[in-house]
Amino acid sequence: MKYLHNISRIEAFSDGVFAFAATLMVVNFNMENDLSFTKSTVTGFLSFFVSFFVLVALWWVHYNFFRRTNYMDNLIIAYNGILLFVILYYVFPLKTLVQSWMGEGVTSQNSLASLFMLYGVGFLLIFLCFALMYHRAFKKSKDTANSLSLYFYARHFLVFVLVALISIVLAYFQIGIQFGLPGFIYAILGPLCALHSYLFYKQFDFS
Repeated sequence: MKYLHNISRIEAFSDGVFAFAATLMVVNFNMENDLSFTKSTVTGFLSFFVSFFVLVALWWVHYNFFRRTNYMDNLIIAYNGILLFVILYYVFPLKTLVQSWMGEGVTSQNSLASLFMLYGVGFLLIFLCFALMYHRAFKKSKDTANSLSLYFYARHFLVFVLVALISIVLAYFQIGIQFGLPGFIYAILGPLCALHSYLFYKQFDFS
């Protein structure tokens, strides 16, 4: 007999992994014993602040996926497992990247390029998993209106994958690395997502 997947168990496990990732960030947040306000303390706090709210943003994207579909199968579970694994891994290069912007931890252009590539690969894999989860749910959806919404988000997150790929290429060839170009390139996400939304709504009728 084939049993239905229990979505609440999958969500509970996922929330536990997000909570564990947040715990790892707290454990690795070093505060001076005398509570002195040094540059190292400020850098550590800022990297923790950015990493934590990026983690919250990823949780929000993950949360919205399960609000938009009730469909679940082994393939989505597999994508979700890969996603959670990468998120746990992704927290640490992100913290190091923020610290490098504050002038700590990275001593050469080669190491900065490697850090940008590491960050880019994590970013790419996370949003590739989201795109694949949405595409799978779209393929299995019976509701036409909801399936278009799922298709929209599958394409939307592929834009994130494309930008991450551009950043990785820039970092690999060290193009504009001294100015942080592989990081600033993520700013084009806004215009590209707006363009995708315009073209999508023009292509499909939601009325």
